[in-house]
Amino acid sequence: MRHPSGSFSFDLVIFGATGDLSLRKLIPALYQRDAAGQLESDARIFAVARASHSDDEFRAIARGALQEHVPAAELNAEQVERFAARIHYLSLDASHAGDYQRLAAALDGGPERIVVFYLAMAPRFFGAVCQNLAAAGLNRPEARVVLEKPIGQDLASAQAINRAVGHAFPEERIFRIDHYLGKETVQNLMALRFANALFEPIWHRGVVDHVQVTVAEKIGVEGRAGYYDQAGALRDMIQNHLLQLLCLVAMEPPNAFSADAVRDEKLKVLQALRPLTERSVATHTVRGQYRAGAVDGVAVPGYAEEVEDHATTTETFVVVKADVETWRWAGVPFYLRTGKRLPQRRSEIVVQFRPVPHLIFPGVASEMVPNRLVIRLQPDEGISLHMMTKVPGPGGMRLRQAPLNLSFADTFRGRQADAYERLLMDVVRGNPMLFMRNDEVESAWRWVEPILAGWQAQGDAPKPYTAGSWGPSAAIGLIERDGRTWHEDMR
Repeated sequence: MRHPSGSFSFDLVIFGATGDLSLRKLIPALYQRDAAGQLESDARIFAVARASHSDDEFRAIARGALQEHVPAAELNAEQVERFAARIHYLSLDASHAGDYQRLAAALDGGPERIVVFYLAMAPRFFGAVCQNLAAAGLNRPEARVVLEKPIGQDLASAQAINRAVGHAFPEERIFRIDHYLGKETVQNLMALRFANALFEPIWHRGVVDHVQVTVAEKIGVEGRAGYYDQAGALRDMIQNHLLQLLCLVAMEPPNAFSADAVRDEKLKVLQALRPLTERSVATHTVRGQYRAGAVDGVAVPGYAEEVEDHATTTETFVVVKADVETWRWAGVPFYLRTGKRLPQRRSEIVVQFRPVPHLIFPGVASEMVPNRLVIRLQPDEGISLHMMTKVPGPGGMRLRQAPLNLSFADTFRGRQADAYERLLMDVVRGNPMLFMRNDEVESAWRWVEPILAGWQAQGDAPKPYTAGSWGPSAAIGLIERDGRTWHEDMR
């Protein structure tokens, strides 16, 4: 329920509350929304996990998480204590149906009260948890459930999860979260395209040469070795994050700014992706695995050493060349690239335009660079349009590429909300626009599965690359065979 003041009254239940996601992202995000005045005085947070803790013990854990993951300048002792008082801990075995009656008793706030169940746990538990919630009568009309990615390991497991969760909750109350969709720059991509007359007339194959989507990380697997070694970069990043970004670039204008209108257009893009065959997997994909090297001058071990399995064939780097078979994008390749232990932490979308059709300036052909639009998602959120300009001064017509730069930090001063803050409040509001629908998830898996099958049929191990580099040389070869290069300029 939203109060006239703009704050919300609700209960939020975090399953897996002692895990990394809860302590690193969810607890800090909820604190920030409380500090911003968006949580009504009776809003409650229920931390649920198997470990045995009292309320005070978990509140101490939450305070430690805030000190570690929230900048000191944004921590206020009074606000921290007010927030901690909202937290209640419940020891519960998620697989034991009888434990849910205790949860139901704790949540006895009436059928009109908004309740959000956030499943910050492995996807294999999603179906059972939702069915146990339903059996305990906790799937009432104002209840919503949030599912963290990945939704399954393949199409069959994704469909099984969707069926099991769908038996307990209707689709409009299932929120499949992809935190990339909560980033300001991603949402500004919609504004860039559909609130301005500048780009939409040139947003097509006649003017755009190709699109690059890069999500690069400097870190390794950190504390996620168990999960990551079963998933790999294709399942962990391409199937969800990068394909969602591709959809926002390639989608047609929706007929309205509504959840289903936007998601209908994203689904059409996923359905228009050209399927990769076993033969095209060999030419349109590269997968790699990092070896020991140095990142920022610090020596780091190889992936096999980190997961303690020298026979592992899990990829930590992937490039996929994708084709969207529509009138707008036919012949325009989309290069998707992601990896760990790369030289920079960077997420960006690069729209590369075609060269000018006729060059009128003599003697400057070597200086000419086609225009490109760079949409930076992190770490420095903003949008840059790289264009050719005359170098000031006498001496003839000398040209140089220069960026028109929109920095969100400079233009919109003040603190920028984290993606999880926005997405959590959207769940409370019941707004599903920035969340994936079941048919989106399954369409993405239909496209990804042949890549996994092709890799398995080829039997090739991931290509090695040194930690701190931009991946295996084959990744450069893949795009350069098409006469193109990767965008490496951060400005």
